[in-house]
Parts: sequence; structure tokens; C-alpha cells
Amino acid sequence: MKTHTFKGGILPPEMKELSSKRAIAQAFPSSKTVTIPVTMGGAPNTPLVKVGDVVSRGQKIAESDKFMSSPVHASVAGKVKKIQSCLVTGNTEVPCIVIEDDGSGREEFMPPLDPFACDKKEALSRIRDAGIVGMGGASFPAHVKLSVPPDKTVDTVLLNAAECEPYLTIDERTLQETPAKVIDGLSIVLHIVQGAVPARAIIALETNKEYIVPLLEKEIKEKGLSDRISIALVKTKYPQGCEKNIVDAVLGREIPAGKLPADAGAVICNVGTVCAISDSFRLGKPLIDRPLTVSGGACSNPCNLTVPVGTLVSDLMPEFFTVKEDGCAKIISGGPMMGFSMMSANFPVAKGTSGITFLTAEETYLTDESQCINCGRCVGACPMRLTPVLMANSLKAENTDAARKFGLMDCIECGCCAYVCPANIRLVQRFRLGKNQVRAQMAAEKANGGNSKGASK
Repeated sequence: MKTHTFKGGILPPEMKELSSKRAIAQAFPSSKTVTIPVTMGGAPNTPLVKVGDVVSRGQKIAESDKFMSSPVHASVAGKVKKIQSCLVTGNTEVPCIVIEDDGSGREEFMPPLDPFACDKKEALSRIRDAGIVGMGGASFPAHVKLSVPPDKTVDTVLLNAAECEPYLTIDERTLQETPAKVIDGLSIVLHIVQGAVPARAIIALETNKEYIVPLLEKEIKEKGLSDRISIALVKTKYPQGCEKNIVDAVLGREIPAGKLPADAGAVICNVGTVCAISDSFRLGKPLIDRPLTVSGGACSNPCNLTVPVGTLVSDLMPEFFTVKEDGCAKIISGGPMMGFSMMSANFPVAKGTSGITFLTAEETYLTDESQCINCGRCVGACPMRLTPVLMANSLKAENTDAARKFGLMDCIECGCCAYVCPANIRLVQRFRLGKNQVRAQMAAEKANGGNSKGASK
């Protein structure tokens, strides 16, 4: 098979051998309690329950009437103990609903629904009611992504199975263990986005997972979808899984700056997302369980787990994994390249949590920054073809207009530039702060009636 790729990127150590052979195991918090963020993608939700209420697994507990929102459901059956602000990924505090499991196992799922017999509106409503969001990390509401605007023509559904982030293997294990569910969910998505132009689906798989191709081809053939679903191998390189890179590599198209994949004729879904979509139709099950990888050099027994949404990471230790004493230098929610460094393991697994990485000092860089030597390595590594050095220099000079000119708002914060920087400059952190400054300026301009001069004073 031909191997596709994109310009730029890096080749960090994969470290997937730590967990790639570990089958996905079911796990439950030792405290029998979950801490569920009220909002996990889209517009803010409002709690539908109060302290003392008894809820069932799958029962809706928070929602919003906004289209760009995704409801939240109870992941265990039990009593609502608290509704309070708790620390979550990103080290911010957000409203959470704390539920203590009562051991009853009560479930309140939706009735199964034939995805190929219902109309598009009903299908999208089912996905929204199930609270499904993108499970690759962004947590974008799935029903919004699949509601292709009438002025857009989508001819390709891309299944992002690249999983380019080091250490993480949960998508790889899912493809191995439940290929039938993956193909079923993908075929449902393909059916939903079908428009005037016949759509096709392509599974983008990195070459380090080429051994999975026969499993997927078998399921595609058995379901009679060989003429509509194919597999494309992409080079094992980071960040191959970025939506702009995967569209470039597989389709040879460019997503315009500030635009979405639909503007390039594509819809992109994660492996976990299509599995959740399959469950929502076949079982009537909302998105209440999250598969994820626990790995890193400081983790004594890396593993792949499925846990109830809202499970505190600390409640999985030591029954399901342990962390080496005095060996953990950094805890990351997600992978080491685009994940968030956390102060402790006392934070809940959310819908977008693809992994938890425990790193040793040798696996991360904790050295001080030095002076930029203008070597240009960051320019060659940037998969967005930006000039990180000029962006950083502009921000250092407090010139956000120049930083925007050099592509600040198109930065995907992948970390390639920081990875190759010999001066160990924290470029991603600088760009995140710069973006926040730009957004604040834009909000001020909007509030000031578009008077940019008044807003910048």
C-alpha cells in the first residue's frame, strides 16, 4: 500500500510498546464515586439534578438548549452527593456533579434505533441525546460536526486512526479488539453525511499499525462495504493525526486558515467516537464510559482501561496500576506532546481524556531556557508551515499584530517546535498565552463596536 504523509513534523520515540500488547480492561474507582464535569464539550450545561437525588446509569444529569452543546449523563447508578467546583484537566476548576455508586447497576438507556431506517434529523438527534463528542481530545459535539451545512459538499469521511501521540495505544487496542464496532460506527457516520455527492470513507492508519489492516478489511468485506470504505496508510510521524495534516496527507487538500475540514470536503472522526456512535444506536447507550491508556516510564504497569466518565485517576491506584515511588516527575492528562501537565492525579477522566502519562525526569525536559540562536529548526518542524521563531520574537516584543501576521492563530500547539528547539524555549506556552491575548483584544474590539484603536489602548 502507498504511504501518505505531510511536510514537516517530528519523529519522537513512540514508546507504544509499553502498553500496546495490553488488552483493554474494565476498571471502576476504588471510592465508588465519580466526579462528572457538568460541561464536557460545547456550550455550558446546567445541572438537571440536585444533591440527594438518586440517578441511574445513563440518566441525563446536565444539558443546555444551545445547538452547540452536548448533554452529560450519569456514569454510575447512585446518589448525588455534591455539586461543586473541582479541579479538571488544564488545572482549572469547573462545576462537577459527584455521584456515589449504590451497587444497584440501574440503567436508563435510550431504546435502540436503526441508524439506516431513521431520517438524518432523527439520527443527529440520537447522537446529540447520547452526549457524544470528539474523543480525540477536542471534545467537539459530534452532532454539530455531522450537521454539514447546505453550502458545503462533503465527499469523504476520514477515520483518524493515526494515534500519533507517543505512549497512547487505546485506539490501536480498540481497532484490534472491536473492529466490527469500529466499521459499524463508521458506516453510520457515512450514511448520515451522505448528500447529493456520493461519499466514501477512508481509514487513515499509521504504518506502525499496518498489521491491523487485515482485521479491518475482513469486517469491511463482511459488511459489503468494500466499494465505500478503504484504508490508507500514513507515515508514522507526529502530528500525523492533526486534522489539517491528515486531510493533506490522505486527500491532498488544504483546509483553509480559520476553516473546518468540511471546507475541504471532509468530515473527520476519531476511533472512540465512531464506537460511541455505534453504541448509541445499537444499545441506546450514552457516552458514559471512556477507554484510555495509562502509561509512561514512571508507571510500573502500563495498561489500557475503560472507566466510567468522572473517575478520579487517583481512584484507579493501586488496583489497576501503580506509579514508581520518587520516580514521577510529571503527570500529564493526555499524551506528552499535546497533553496538560497536572499538579496531582486527583482529577476526573472526562469524555476527551485519551490517556494519562506518568513521566520520569529523563522522559521530559526540565532544564532552563537559553537564548534563541535563530537556528530555524522550528520552522522546518512546523507541520502548519509557520515561522515559530518570528511568532515568538513578536510576542516577546509585545507585538501581537505581527505574531498574528506570522500565523499565531493557525498554530495547533502540537509542540513540534519546542521539541526540536536546542534552547529549550517553551514555545507552545508562549503561543497559548499569545492567543489568549489576541482573543481578549478581539473581544474588547467587539464590545467596543469594532474600534480596534480604542480596544488596544
